[in-house]
Amino acid sequence: MTDAAAQTPIRVLVVDDEPLAREKIRGMAAADPEIRVVGECTNGAEAIEAIQSIRPDLILLDVQMPEVGGFAVLEALKDEGLPPVIFITAYDHYAVRAFEVHALDYLLKPFDRERFKAAIERAKRQIRREQNGDGLDARIIALLEQIREPTRYSERLVVKTGGRVFFLNTDEIDWIEAEGNYVNIHTGKKAYLLRETISSLEAQLDPKEFVRIHRSSIVRLDRIKELQPWSHGEYHVILLDGTQLTLSRSYREKLQGALGNSL
Repeated sequence: MTDAAAQTPIRVLVVDDEPLAREKIRGMAAADPEIRVVGECTNGAEAIEAIQSIRPDLILLDVQMPEVGGFAVLEALKDEGLPPVIFITAYDHYAVRAFEVHALDYLLKPFDRERFKAAIERAKRQIRREQNGDGLDARIIALLEQIREPTRYSERLVVKTGGRVFFLNTDEIDWIEAEGNYVNIHTGKKAYLLRETISSLEAQLDPKEFVRIHRSSIVRLDRIKELQPWSHGEYHVILLDGTQLTLSRSYREKLQGALGNSL
């Protein structure tokens, strides 16, 4: 470890919807010259914004918060690079899942100064190792993927729009359109932009319900109304709402298998 790395304060973001909890953490953190609280958030939506803008070295994250909880925060940011996390909660039944997502530690309320110090020391050791080249992001992201399990597909997605974060049930989705490293998720007359590649999102969706029909589009099978032959082995895919998409030749067999018939 370099002297500069050892002396640079570790920047901490505190996320908890209880003012007294945040005050307690601030007080305990003030006693450690190696850490500095650089931000506080009262809910998960604020936390997502703060993590993206502040880029803290460590997050002290409450598990249970209104609307967007701690696990949803990590899920929303899994592709953006995640710092180490110490979960904080009053409910010990979250402990197993906290370690499943490779949290560095888990503080059960009410925790005392010694327990807090032990968690912070563990975090400091990990962060200093990371500063010397041992990455942590991949470890957290890999565990987030494990939560889903290979045969378990997403039933809802975390969507950020108009300054708020909410869950979108996958059964509301009509079709999905790629836009570079983003996707447009179409639901009825609405569309939501999500920072996710179409290939990554495809892997999260149940292939019994969704199928990729083009390099830039995925469609929900029960939204397909009609298939019209077009040219050079391609088809027009007509949805129930009249939307017309293209089935390319390279994805023809995939749709054929999903529908259980030949084209």
